[in-house]
Amino acid sequence: MRLFTLTLLILANMNTTYSLATSKNDESPLCYLVRKPKVQTDLPPLILLLHGVGSNEKDLFSFAEQLPAKFLVVSARAPLSVGRDSYAWYQVDFSKGKPVFSQEQEEESKKIIIQFISYLKKTYVFDEQRIYLCGFSQGAIMSYAVGLTNPELIRGIAAMSGRVLDEVKPLTASNERLKDLNIFISHGANDGVLTIQYAREAAEFLKLLNLNPSYHEYPAGHTINDEMFRDLVNWLDTK
Repeated sequence: MRLFTLTLLILANMNTTYSLATSKNDESPLCYLVRKPKVQTDLPPLILLLHGVGSNEKDLFSFAEQLPAKFLVVSARAPLSVGRDSYAWYQVDFSKGKPVFSQEQEEESKKIIIQFISYLKKTYVFDEQRIYLCGFSQGAIMSYAVGLTNPELIRGIAAMSGRVLDEVKPLTASNERLKDLNIFISHGANDGVLTIQYAREAAEFLKLLNLNPSYHEYPAGHTINDEMFRDLVNWLDTK
């Protein structure tokens, strides 16, 4: 698995478009990193980055500089510690060949993400009608969970190497509520962690909801390679 890591050198040389929250405060339910928009607009759109299990907020933030300049970019740290500098949205066990997870922790993390979005609305100025969740692996799973059940909060979902949980499907909002939701899916055909079948099943499920996801498969594993990232940026550029 390729993980994007922000080095201490990069952190030390950040310019003023970045800010760092190293711990939760009384209002924020999550730790996070911010890249302010590079171009001035009254109401910039927001990208909320959600990392995978065992990583942290620095992971996806390592390509924040390459995301479209118009966006306010926020990268959140999951609430559960699973090791040094390693966090998760919920505990998961792959030992039986199929992911077994804590549904209670997943539900709690979904609530926390929604609370975090409310905190961001009070703290930063952005277009509250253009919030995009962008997640990798477990972060993609959480992006689906939040966006499909609370589409009024979210304009779009970018799901990289993820899946739609079976437990989330019965909770999905009505087709009418979902009609304005935009979805981007990227997945490696050789993914050995979450197989490509999960992405294909997600796309078929979304079509049943009258959604038309921008779907992309690649000859790659459980990763975000240059081609995947370029397609993501191109999709975001249209939003």
